[in-house]
Amino acid sequence: MIISKKLNLTSNEPDWNIMILQAMKFNEFQDCKALLDMLEDSVYVMKYKYDLEVKFEEMIDWFLRIRMGITTRPIPVYMSNNKKVNLLELYMIVKREGGHRNVTSNNLWAMVSKDMGHDYRDGDYMRILYAMYLDVLIYYYKFKSLQGDVREREGQAQGYAGTEDKLLMKEEEQ
Repeated sequence: MIISKKLNLTSNEPDWNIMILQAMKFNEFQDCKALLDMLEDSVYVMKYKYDLEVKFEEMIDWFLRIRMGITTRPIPVYMSNNKKVNLLELYMIVKREGGHRNVTSNNLWAMVSKDMGHDYRDGDYMRILYAMYLDVLIYYYKFKSLQGDVREREGQAQGYAGTEDKLLMKEEEQ
């Protein structure tokens, strides 16, 4: 309590996480990567689920329309019975179950559908939706993440090589 008074903290403080999400725009793939990186924290996802759902759909819409030039996939996505499909939930469940390949190999699409509040028989539809809306995005995200890791390692290796050269030059000077 004493610390709160000194810092003048109140419950009226804005939630910076929500402010960041609301301000987030998608202009390049790094913006998509930033949002997908945020989804690694399941506690964060649960706490900000509704705000993340909106941003996730905005991200998919930007990626498909602007980045990929695909304009024929409507967002939000609805089932034939007019029930909305939550793409963030689809992404998170498939990720939890080991990814698209694992869910397909183990025939888990019916379970994914049921976990989302749909019928078991809608499993094939969920598989198709994942392929249409998420598969290329996730593949591209993994590719860009790996590419970034490789660049980082190459930079470190070059940095070490440069350091070694500098040390050798100093030894020669002495």
